[in-house]
Amino acid sequence: MTTNRHSSYGFAMDINETLENLRGTYLNAMLDIKDCNPDPVLQFDKWLEDAVNAKCDEPNAFVLSTIKGDRPRGRVVLLKGIHENQFIFYTNYNSAKGEEIALHDKVSLTFLWLPLHRQVRIEGVIKKVEPKVSDEYFHKRPRGSQLGAIASPQSHKVASRAELEKFFAEVDKKFANTEVLPRPAHWGGYGIEADYFEFWQGRNNRMHDRICYEQKNGNWERYRLAP
Repeated sequence: MTTNRHSSYGFAMDINETLENLRGTYLNAMLDIKDCNPDPVLQFDKWLEDAVNAKCDEPNAFVLSTIKGDRPRGRVVLLKGIHENQFIFYTNYNSAKGEEIALHDKVSLTFLWLPLHRQVRIEGVIKKVEPKVSDEYFHKRPRGSQLGAIASPQSHKVASRAELEKFFAEVDKKFANTEVLPRPAHWGGYGIEADYFEFWQGRNNRMHDRICYEQKNGNWERYRLAP
């Protein structure tokens, strides 16, 4: 019997065998409801601190999922603060995600800390932060990052890399003698007020721990899900 060694995309079938056989063993820790903080934000703080101390790569990186029409869309962004229980990141308001957020204010965040075999999924409502919060963070950024935020027409088509470099050079020249750069109106922060958390701890034999927090009538209800 002859076996086709290539997929319809031209990839060698060995890659599929490799993917099928990729399995990690999760033996680091356990997670039980009685050990979780009643406040999910404080529980998240603890896990984030663990990820930082474990020197996980980009421990504040998360996948932000939004909705465009009838399709989910995701991309990795960086958490830059937790203020008044809101998870805050910064971006161009005219970007693709900004346009999607303007139409659908429900989003999800997914953090993954592989060395700790941990994942956190958060769902909630998103809105722009107060301008003063965006101003404060913008002026803490390196000057080059500030110039980039002003120059880049994020998520819009550009002809080439050279065109991007031209945009940056023009902005750099324009503000060459300006010590404090103005935050552009199209750039700022978003805050997500969470109403659902799921803390996932990898365990042996795929019998993972999943502890959830769901907000009901102003209180957090905790429960366990099967893996």
